[in-house]
Amino acid sequence: MDFVIHRQDRQPLHLEGENLADAIERAVAEGRALNLAQLEGANLEGAHLERANLAWAELMEANLQGANLERADLRRADLTRAQLRHANLERALLMDANLRGANLAGADLRYANLVEADLRDADLTGANLEGADLRSAALERTDLRGAQASGAILDGAILWHANLAGADLEGADLEGALLVRAHLEDAQNAPEAN
Repeated sequence: MDFVIHRQDRQPLHLEGENLADAIERAVAEGRALNLAQLEGANLEGAHLERANLAWAELMEANLQGANLERADLRRADLTRAQLRHANLERALLMDANLRGANLAGADLRYANLVEADLRDADLTGANLEGADLRSAALERTDLRGAQASGAILDGAILWHANLAGADLEGADLEGALLVRAHLEDAQNAPEAN
């Protein structure tokens, strides 16, 4: 499979699947912007991508399990059905990112910016969303069982049919959130469902 990242001079740099994670890590270490990268289906499991610029990147169905994406810029990135189990996304910028159907179980999303992100049908079981900004995020049918969401900002978020059973919502801002048919069984500090 051929993967494409764009160099500083805007010319595409084609990468082969072998050693892809090493090539991407090297580019990040060199301070190279990887925005607009075409990495659909890439295996970046456990990669060190802290502070990477992956804005607008195409990462559909990519394997980023256990990857370190702390403070990474993933604005408007397409992470549809990506595997992000136990990934570190602390303070990552994910505004308007497409995470539809992504697996974020056990992921660290503390203080991540997910404003207007599409998380429909995503798996966030056991994820840490402490202080995360999810204003106006789409969370329909999202599985948030056992998630730590204390202090999260969910103002205007759409949580139709979301499963928040056992989630910790202490201090979470749910003003204007749509909780229609949301499952709140055993959720700590949960509001009444709409």
